Amino acid sequence: MRKRLPAFLCLLLAAACSAKKTTEPPVATPTVTFSKDKAAIGSPLKATYRFEVLPNAAFDGDYVVFVHVLDPDGEKLWQDDHPPSVPTSQWKPGQVVEYSRLVFVPNYPYIGESIVRIGLYNPANGKRLSLNAPEASRQEYIAAKLQLLPQTENVFLIYKNGWHPQEVDPQNPAAEWQWMKKVGTISFRNPKRDATFYLELDARVDLFTPPQQVVVKLGGQPIGSFAADSRDRMLKTLPIAAAQFGSDDMAEITIEVDRAFTPTGGGDTRELGIRVFHAFIEPK
Repeated sequence: MRKRLPAFLCLLLAAACSAKKTTEPPVATPTVTFSKDKAAIGSPLKATYRFEVLPNAAFDGDYVVFVHVLDPDGEKLWQDDHPPSVPTSQWKPGQVVEYSRLVFVPNYPYIGESIVRIGLYNPANGKRLSLNAPEASRQEYIAAKLQLLPQTENVFLIYKNGWHPQEVDPQNPAAEWQWMKKVGTISFRNPKRDATFYLELDARVDLFTPPQQVVVKLGGQPIGSFAADSRDRMLKTLPIAAAQFGSDDMAEITIEVDRAFTPTGGGDTRELGIRVFHAFIEPK
């Protein structure tokens, strides 16, 4: 008669089996690089993704790139899951797929070194592919490190006139926005050097034909204009020369839309222009 293994030993063996590394051959070598090694909370950050497809790699469909940014204790700070610029079903052995994405560092209460993990997964069935990189856990790979700095490193913006209170997506606390009225003013300390103004927004294109027109002014002088023609988030970057800021200690940017609307039903009587997710001044 065979003796039974103790229950705790069975659990240990089961855990060991579940923790086994995958034996599937890797399909690509991933690389993630950032436009800067240190990024302040709330600041724009360009991430460049590069996949070198390995010989004999094969793909059974279109996979999504998952990107998880974690603190040293393994707690997820944010993620940037996205489809690659070329669908994986079109990747060929020896091909290099490289593209960049600009993200804003979410307002998460952590300062210090973070670890970036990357992988490929099929959203239809959850299947993951093996990559040629240090594996942290079940086909999730360490790709880079990033030092997070406090928000005080940024140019502090004061939302003066023409803004409604900030709102947060209950399903995704990292998603925040403010609705602007027909005219919204932002005040800040004059950086007195060349800079870039970032504006991430969306618009109710279903309500306006043609789309709303947006004019951005600095000190009353236009520095850019565009059509708010997307229901999805759109990012506009406007260069500003140091001379355009003037010599005063404070400067003001005004955002103007040619038309606004009032929501129908629900008792919401606000005047709404465009929805702004991020506004940012980045001195050079």
